[in-house]
Amino acid sequence: MPTPRRNPFALGYLAVLLATTLYARVGDPELVHRLQAFSSSDAHNLLDHPVRALLLSGLWVAGPVWMPYFWAFALTVAPLERRIGAARTVGVLAAGHVLATLLSQAAVGLAVSTGRLAPGALDSVDIGVSYGVLASLGALASLLPGRARPLVLAGAATMTGYQFLSETELVSRVGHPSALLIGVAVGHLLRGGGGRLPVRRLVRRLAPSRA
Repeated sequence: MPTPRRNPFALGYLAVLLATTLYARVGDPELVHRLQAFSSSDAHNLLDHPVRALLLSGLWVAGPVWMPYFWAFALTVAPLERRIGAARTVGVLAAGHVLATLLSQAAVGLAVSTGRLAPGALDSVDIGVSYGVLASLGALASLLPGRARPLVLAGAATMTGYQFLSETELVSRVGHPSALLIGVAVGHLLRGGGGRLPVRRLVRRLAPSRA
């Protein structure tokens, strides 16, 4: 189980999510809706206020129940933090949240432009930390040793595949598998860098060679 000494980031984040969840349940419904719409990472908010949307949207849970997120953090974010440290765990969670959000909202914009979705989809409230949790799961799975790695990756892929088939909202169908894949990729880089992102080596690989 997470402890304050070993998991300051995971427990601190859970405390923030608990506070916003309780407020969403007991606060004035109209004000709660306005705050969540203000925090939403929908397409219009991303275009007008990208930093605010990406930051605040991760401070809520999608739905009225907090406890599932406690177990999600206990089984993914907390063990990842114990393995690679709080700072790098923040980076993994942020990468999953930001990149999967951008990909999912780009898919929504494309669907609206082609007529598959109504224009109102660009303003649908999009909040929650599930992308960050799935990215943490992918990174943790990539860092596991031996036979545990393919087993956990297979389980994560099965879960995400089920979500893809059962979800009706495009943002979730695109965002969830994207977040998991982002986490797997970051975990692979962390494993190759001995727990640290090999930034210089990555830059050399991505930079165009000079004639």
